[in-house]
Amino acid sequence: MQRYFFEIAYNGSSFHGWQRQPNATSVQEVIEDTFFKLQSGKEVPIVGCGRTDAGVHAKKYFFHVELPEIANIGHLIFKLNRMFPKDIVVYNIQSVKADLHARFDAKKRTYRYFIHQQKNPFKDGLSLYYPTELNFEAMNSAANLLLGTKDFSSFSKLHTDVKTNICTVSHASWFVSENETYFEITADRFLRNMVRAIVGTLIDVGLGKLNIDDVLSILAAKDRQEASLSVPAHGLYLWNIEYDF
Repeated sequence: MQRYFFEIAYNGSSFHGWQRQPNATSVQEVIEDTFFKLQSGKEVPIVGCGRTDAGVHAKKYFFHVELPEIANIGHLIFKLNRMFPKDIVVYNIQSVKADLHARFDAKKRTYRYFIHQQKNPFKDGLSLYYPTELNFEAMNSAANLLLGTKDFSSFSKLHTDVKTNICTVSHASWFVSENETYFEITADRFLRNMVRAIVGTLIDVGLGKLNIDDVLSILAAKDRQEASLSVPAHGLYLWNIEYDF
């Protein structure tokens, strides 16, 4: 058996996140069920690079899987893309070392959260419509406070199974142009709900409800109740994953 890394993308609108759920359709379930058909009824477990919550999208996502040697990778990509629903696409498949792990060997992850401030029916469900005026200069000043190695408990979903809430953020910034507006953040790891809680807090800074000192106090509190409400899932994208292939 050979370990392969699959690079995929998906629109998360119709899925209850990446991970298999007992009573809801997930991306992992759809992919594993497709492999089940390809392998003549043999279960083929896959390991994703991380969880995405219900409604969250992924522009670049990796999973690894053990398969018999693939004779024609291009043909398999074509076949899978015919079998997958319109929400999921395979871009690439590559063989890797037997111990390379899609989740634990990821060096950096980047998320983007998109908003639009002019009504646009073509962005519905893919970006948050937020017509209220925002102070992006203040939001970027607050975003700078996230850089470095810090405890992000105030921006984490409660009662998760992680051992630590320490993350190292290397980039956090808002980008504003005529065509699109988004928040981009890169870190070595992310906590459940972390990006959406951060974006909600930064929007409150942009509204003038919070200031720089408030953000510092929120970080120091290590208490989810101190941060703002999370923004909706549909504007969030797992944008990039980096490995040492």
